[in-house]
Amino acid sequence: MSSRDRILDAYAQLLAEEGERFATVDAVAARAGVSKGGVLYHFPSKDAMMLALHEHQAQHWDEEMIHALGKDPDEASQDERLAAYARVSARGATGAELLLMLEASTDSELSKPWKRVITRWVPDPASIDPTDPRALQKMVAYLAADGLWLSESVGAIPLPHQLRAALAEHLARSVADADELPSNEANQ
Repeated sequence: MSSRDRILDAYAQLLAEEGERFATVDAVAARAGVSKGGVLYHFPSKDAMMLALHEHQAQHWDEEMIHALGKDPDEASQDERLAAYARVSARGATGAELLLMLEASTDSELSKPWKRVITRWVPDPASIDPTDPRALQKMVAYLAADGLWLSESVGAIPLPHQLRAALAEHLARSVADADELPSNEANQ
């Protein structure tokens, strides 16, 4: 692992364990096993390190979904990508991811890495026909996957690992099952 990645992983750990106030450059350097100068070599400011951490975590999330998909996302259908997204949701949010996602929700620059990843994996809500039961079912699967990912982080009752995995697989299957629903044309 590169020293840059060690620094970012240390920063993520400190954010999750201690919060932003205690995730100082000195603390990150000590946790990563590098000098303060080593941190500053890679990240000339704390803002630069924070943006890099968002990019690092978003890339890690993307890699998890690629692994769950089992092939190049550009060669997969939207349904296959959404099913992989649902499967990855079973692991739940890490403390660092949750903090970063909350921070990115109010900062357009920090949200860019996350948006780049998510638009690759889930349907564009602007493209969903609200009268199409198939499209609605796929959006329900997406939103339920987000809920599964977030559930324990917001104080919900912890789900046993087997149940989390079964729920994620159920959501992944529901994406394919949506194609069995009647189409718009059948409802008109």
